[in-house]
Amino acid sequence: MPVEFLGIAATGDGSETTARTTAAFDRDYTLRLARAHEDHGWDRVLFAYGAGSPEPAAAAAFLASKLDRLQILLAHRPNVSYPTFAAKTFATLDQISGGRLTVHFITGGNDHEQQREGDFLTKDERYARTREYIGIVKKAWTSREPFDHEGEHYRFNDFVSDVFPVQQPRPNVSFGGSSDAAYAAGGAEADVYCLWGEPLARTAEQIERVKEAARAAGRTDVPRIQVAFRPIIAPTEELAWEKAYRTVDAIKARRAGGELVRRGRPVGSGLPENTGSQRLIEIAEAGERYDRALWTPTAAATGGAGNSNALVGTPETVAQALLDYYDLGVDILSARGYDLLDDAIDFGRYVIPLVREEVRKRDAAKAQQAERDRRQLIAVQA
Repeated sequence: MPVEFLGIAATGDGSETTARTTAAFDRDYTLRLARAHEDHGWDRVLFAYGAGSPEPAAAAAFLASKLDRLQILLAHRPNVSYPTFAAKTFATLDQISGGRLTVHFITGGNDHEQQREGDFLTKDERYARTREYIGIVKKAWTSREPFDHEGEHYRFNDFVSDVFPVQQPRPNVSFGGSSDAAYAAGGAEADVYCLWGEPLARTAEQIERVKEAARAAGRTDVPRIQVAFRPIIAPTEELAWEKAYRTVDAIKARRAGGELVRRGRPVGSGLPENTGSQRLIEIAEAGERYDRALWTPTAAATGGAGNSNALVGTPETVAQALLDYYDLGVDILSARGYDLLDDAIDFGRYVIPLVREEVRKRDAAKAQQAERDRRQLIAVQA
């Protein structure tokens, strides 16, 4: 099966290791970073969402009008707009981009962050709302006739959109989370299910949970799986590990100085509410190194804040580690370095080609084996 690579569409140059030197939305930097991804083999970039951050749909529209190939993964929180309005926004963006949009729906795992924009529902209520929201958006994308809706969270009459996506029947829907409620919602609605990088055995368990949830929802297909990492690469193993320890030291220094803020609070202040971050902390407490190259101190240093487990080593080591996840059934690999621009270029130059070539070889071998099996079956039946 094909493999895809997802990078980050940051609108400023800051990261966990480096203070931002640009404006929150810097046109030149946004375009420069996106072009670095497009020119170095990446398939798509994520426009993330944060309360108070630049509005991602507008930033994505800017990028889509400037670049011709790079696809867009747009993060969206259901609490910030009515689903019919959101469906029109997404359809318009798909038109602007020529059919390059996927929408990533975020339920929200942190009460404080949600409340910053007026969302006071409980976590379980938010998941119920998200499932209803996605259903409305999908119908608005595909229905050419007016329809009514009366649900737990939304009610309207006689809606029909006048703008539809380029992609038919609709753009893909992306979803993530590690709680029971997340598996249930994403298993039912998602085309792509997103996970943070965990050890191989635990990732395999999560993939099975997603499949079970899809079957429980009555689906005959299953979501594609995406897994996210923070790659730390260098020409030699020794240099890669030196870089890794420098990275953690920089994160810890910024955290100690109160510079590292996530969701409106200093990173590491209190236990995280979302299950995914709790899992990352649990994994980090159990050990620093897993499998071929997974390293947890970056996650520990941020208190399990989001995509934060690293893959450390030479390009060859990191490529082989990514292929281990591919062998589990992961076919979308998300990667974001700590120097956003330079790391995107290096990863695209030195890691992506290795992974793509090995996937090509494996797919060719599988096709040859399938053909041998087919011929053998014909011979037996003759």
